[in-house]
Amino acid sequence: MYNFCFRYHNLDYSYMAFDIKEDQVPAALDAMRLFKMRGCNVTMPCKTAAAQNMDELSPAARIIGAVNTIVNENGKLIGHNTDGVGFVKNLEEHGVSVKDKTITLMGGGGAGTAIFVQLALDGASEIHVFNRKGANFEKLEKIAEKILEFAPKCKIQICDLADEKALYDSIGESDILVNATSVGMKPNEEGTMIQDTSVYREDLVVAEIIYNPKETRMMREAKEAGVKCVVGGKGMLLWQGAEAFHLFTGQEMPVEEVKAKFFTE
Repeated sequence: MYNFCFRYHNLDYSYMAFDIKEDQVPAALDAMRLFKMRGCNVTMPCKTAAAQNMDELSPAARIIGAVNTIVNENGKLIGHNTDGVGFVKNLEEHGVSVKDKTITLMGGGGAGTAIFVQLALDGASEIHVFNRKGANFEKLEKIAEKILEFAPKCKIQICDLADEKALYDSIGESDILVNATSVGMKPNEEGTMIQDTSVYREDLVVAEIIYNPKETRMMREAKEAGVKCVVGGKGMLLWQGAEAFHLFTGQEMPVEEVKAKFFTE
């Protein structure tokens, strides 16, 4: 995708993959500076270690404590997290704004946390995050405190995902329902977080981050229940890449051309 876009804009860049372990992150970042690499993306499990070794972090990356995109500004490494931006832009492409909306978010792992933060930064009025109790639950509570420094008007609740009644009550109050868990992903396509499909209603926006399969069981059942706007996860992959491309190059990704080449069935 990136190399296609570099050629499209006639840019003398090349995108390559390197297998780096967590304890090698500082050395890899030194190599970025030494070889004057313009930037890179970071995948798990190196996102947190990368954030800890940045010269500067974007607001979202600072709150999340993880980066997936690094830009080298003349030896100064700036860490960003474009996952949340990708999710929000995917919603926008489907005519959905998160500003002033009440949102139920299921799952507070890496992608879920990035989405949680970006929703608040982009003006969501209320966010209910449902996650299993455990270490990650406490981490989400701490992140909620950090978010309030940047978005003090956003009302946040961190809730136990095992509390089905609380989840369904939250969905009833919400404008948007987001599944940021892996439930429903191949090879377990028949999984869904929503067992009682009566919680779906016509004006509820239902959004996935899963893109394999293209249509999850949750999406299918939401449509069958009459939900008008059901958003799949593949667009998030596209738009987080488009955001990173802009950070690397200062230019816009040719999104329609990329869709035609890489995102058609």
